Amino acid sequence: MNEGLDEGPKVVALGGGHGLYASLSALRRVTPRLTAVVTVADDGGSSGRLRRELGVLPPGDLRMALAALCGDDEWGRTWSEVVQHRFRSEGDLHGHAIGNLLIVALWERLGDTVSGLDWLGRLLGAHGRVLPMSSVPLDIAAEVELDGEVSTVRGQVACALTPGRVRAISLLPEDPPACPEAVQAVLDADWVVFGPGSWFTSVLPHLKVPELAEALHTTRARRLVALNLAPQPGETDGFSPQKHLEVLRQHAPSLEIDVVVADTGVIEDREELEKAAADLGGRLVLASVADEDGSPRHDAQRLASVLDEIFREKR
Repeated sequence: MNEGLDEGPKVVALGGGHGLYASLSALRRVTPRLTAVVTVADDGGSSGRLRRELGVLPPGDLRMALAALCGDDEWGRTWSEVVQHRFRSEGDLHGHAIGNLLIVALWERLGDTVSGLDWLGRLLGAHGRVLPMSSVPLDIAAEVELDGEVSTVRGQVACALTPGRVRAISLLPEDPPACPEAVQAVLDADWVVFGPGSWFTSVLPHLKVPELAEALHTTRARRLVALNLAPQPGETDGFSPQKHLEVLRQHAPSLEIDVVVADTGVIEDREELEKAAADLGGRLVLASVADEDGSPRHDAQRLASVLDEIFREKR
């Protein structure tokens, strides 16, 4: 890998939650020129409570992205654990993550979303920048099919837990404003990375923010999709790896992908997956990127090694 990290490609990683955490944990080992563009549709838990009470962007996915960018030294490990820490009590603080409160405090103090995230990033020693995909809080509306009936489910938590198969998603409000810095980061990037993560609630929403979607289509950056290691319960139950790519194409028919990364251990039909990647204009890279314990989690070092080779055109 890039030993000194003095240089490296400009990379933008899209997503949210645990999937983006995995992506960033790998990418920060590959390049110092890293920007996370994070979904802002969470309406559950601590984030949902702060969003409803204060009218702010839900901070939880932004917090997780910053934690993922912390270094492996004592400072980085300590601050990563601190911002992820949740209070346990019988009172109003129960379930709140310290990082969420820090982010919202900075927003109120500075009056600027991006500046607040940049300030916290400097405190943590984050190896990269974290930006919201939109400048306003969003809701996800999912078109869900169950027993032949199609209905609409609203809210990220509801979409993630709904029985039935999610067919498509949209955002509320419609045509939301993109974060300008996020748009510029995509336009300036050498690589844009989609996934891994919850397909309908973390990855695809970026393509529903008009200015951001336009940038993702027109950027000169190459585009990479990192596929999940297992279907997401409640969202993509029964989805094959190639089905994820087919859904991506349905939501963005003219988006071209250069590389699709998949773990060798979860591929049952290589030929069909190669065809799905080719339909998006890309090639398939198979590698062992899962954690050795057998859980459906990416190993940061393994994924970093594969991404580094791809970026340097060694794979």
